[in-house]
Amino acid sequence: MSASPVQRFARNPLGTDFVCGDLHGKFTLLAAQLAELEFDPSRDRLFATGDLVDRGPESEQAVELLAEPWFHSVRGNHDAFVLEGDDPEVRQMWELNGGEWWRYQPQLVREAFRSAFAQLPYAIEVETEAGLVGIVHADVPPYLSWQEFVTGLTNGEGDLREVALWSRRRIYRNDPTPVVGIERVYCGHTIVLERRPVQLGNVFFIDTGAYLGSDGALTIIPLIP
Repeated sequence: MSASPVQRFARNPLGTDFVCGDLHGKFTLLAAQLAELEFDPSRDRLFATGDLVDRGPESEQAVELLAEPWFHSVRGNHDAFVLEGDDPEVRQMWELNGGEWWRYQPQLVREAFRSAFAQLPYAIEVETEAGLVGIVHADVPPYLSWQEFVTGLTNGEGDLREVALWSRRRIYRNDPTPVVGIERVYCGHTIVLERRPVQLGNVFFIDTGAYLGSDGALTIIPLIP
């Protein structure tokens, strides 16, 4: 059974909330950086911008990470491939973009992935001391408020779900239009090769290319600085 398209989290009164960019199977790197940050899984939480699998070497570990109570992620387009990969056209696109690891997985592993990934929402809301913070994989349409966006996602509007998974309109157009009704929004999907987050209005693009090795980086930052 699929989870709600939008997941909401109350304020964390105990520790720090962090957000990270697209992981793409780089879970050893994630663990190392969390250790450097002295991340405390009994108090802290980590939210991710999706694309947990493909391209990196450790995609098979994604289900284990999702089982951790301190880790929460939105659905990315590569995560959606896991759910749609039985379609031959989707499968071809997937394998051309880092999904070849999937063909070697036994059926029980595939079923575990599909069950876990079906729970991934299209958007996450987190209450913070500074106000509401949103997380979505790709983008929010610049003509919609956050409330209109999440209402459309909840109502199953396919065009908005497509934007959430795939759009690069805002960053390609360098559009500083803020998303009304929310303090800030974190997105991944489009790699920003500056190796640091790029801010457009109140939208922060934090996919700094974790899977690229020395040419990229994994960004993990506090949800609210």
